[in-house]
Amino acid sequence: MGSSKRRGGGGGVGGEKKDLFHVVHKVPAGDSPYVRAKHLQLVEKQPDLAIVWFWKAINSGDRVDSALKDMAVVMKQQDRSEEAIEAIRSFRHLCSKQAQESLDNLLIDLYKKCGKVEEQIELLKQKLKMIYLGEAFNGKATKKARSHGKKFQVSIQQETSRILGNLGWAYMQQNNYEAAELVYRKAQTIEPDANRACNLGLCLIKLGRHGEARQTLEDVLLHRIYGSDDEKVVARAEQLLHELNLFNCVSSPFDVGQSVHEEIMERLDLVMNEWTPFRSRRLPVFEEIATFRDQIAC
Repeated sequence: MGSSKRRGGGGGVGGEKKDLFHVVHKVPAGDSPYVRAKHLQLVEKQPDLAIVWFWKAINSGDRVDSALKDMAVVMKQQDRSEEAIEAIRSFRHLCSKQAQESLDNLLIDLYKKCGKVEEQIELLKQKLKMIYLGEAFNGKATKKARSHGKKFQVSIQQETSRILGNLGWAYMQQNNYEAAELVYRKAQTIEPDANRACNLGLCLIKLGRHGEARQTLEDVLLHRIYGSDDEKVVARAEQLLHELNLFNCVSSPFDVGQSVHEEIMERLDLVMNEWTPFRSRRLPVFEEIATFRDQIAC
């Protein structure tokens, strides 16, 4: 009896072809507003019309989690990022708790594209708080992620390093290189990465600490850091070193000795190790995390 039935209710060759169509085009089966939106997006390649049907899906309660995220992605592709931001802000309350994290990640990308640096920084700091409180990944140590059609596991350490890297980049857009250096260093202690090392090297150049910058960039060229086999990253490290060599060799007041470097690292450990702050030169993100922890302890 089981062999006479087809999955999805289709029978015979027609049912098999219908199932194959959905697999090939990666669209769900059915005729709901969300299904129509996905068909318009992926098969008929009509993004503007797909957005209309995604709206219909959201308003009718049809797979709202997926409809809102997919619509925002299509809007971003159509250079309608401001609309996508407003849509997520206005309708995310209709989505499940499990969808909030991916919506945050999408918002960060949209803020970055729109040049909304302050909003990006605030959201990144919120995500760091969630990690500290054990609320990230819905309380789990890992989560499933997808990139270029491939699924893989992401650990909480990898996510923390990624968020810190994004935060460092956002601080760089504000020319706040001291803050960027601190968060990049913490990211590198969690999970070293060649691209972030280049960003750290650039921060050190901007701060006038050329010796440290040279060492950081040479670590990339000597393949001492994960990701050093990426040709684009290596080319960037070479370019930064070339620019560094063009600087005058006259000592900068920022080129400090080893003792001062050790003091910087000690302060960094105090700030970032286990989210413990120190009294002076605290960055806002760690100030807020410390306050949040003190409230929990009371």
